[in-house]
Amino acid sequence: MEQEKTTINSPLKSDPVTWVEQYADYLYRFAFSRLRDEEIARDLVQDTFLAALQQVSKFEGKSSEKTWLTGILKNKVADFYRRQASKGIAAIRTAETEQQNFFDADNGHWNIQHYPKGFGLDENNPLLVKELGGILNACLKKLPVLWFSVFSMKHIDDLASEKICVELKLTDANFWVIMHRTKLNLRACLQKHWN
Repeated sequence: MEQEKTTINSPLKSDPVTWVEQYADYLYRFAFSRLRDEEIARDLVQDTFLAALQQVSKFEGKSSEKTWLTGILKNKVADFYRRQASKGIAAIRTAETEQQNFFDADNGHWNIQHYPKGFGLDENNPLLVKELGGILNACLKKLPVLWFSVFSMKHIDDLASEKICVELKLTDANFWVIMHRTKLNLRACLQKHWN
């Protein structure tokens, strides 16, 4: 019985020919949920398969192929975030300028026109929840790449802030400023587009 188990998980039994059929849809959904871009998600899944094919001899079978491939894809997504973060300085400045008027400079309180409003969402109404989800996705697409990267790594991948800082080469203070500004930006966008 033990010998059979070893044979099943053996890297020699790994069949790269079946990876696309077995895992492509799952990996695509995983990538798309973090990137919100179909073309980039497809490219990273292809890169994942290529990297896995090049490293298949090192696959020890200590995890499932799906877990192994997902780990490779997570690294590809993090690499993409890092590349994009260095390009997004102008977009960050624009988003920061838009937020300057959210608070009163004298006392730090919300300005009246930007004060948070309730969404009035009936969670039992699936159509409203779906509509809000669509608006949220549109708002996420408008975020500067670095902000979206930090936000999705924290709230979609559920990574610790320390790991995100290491991955994206951020200081702890930068991380929290980005998270704060991202949440402000998302709130403003949702309130603007949600009736």
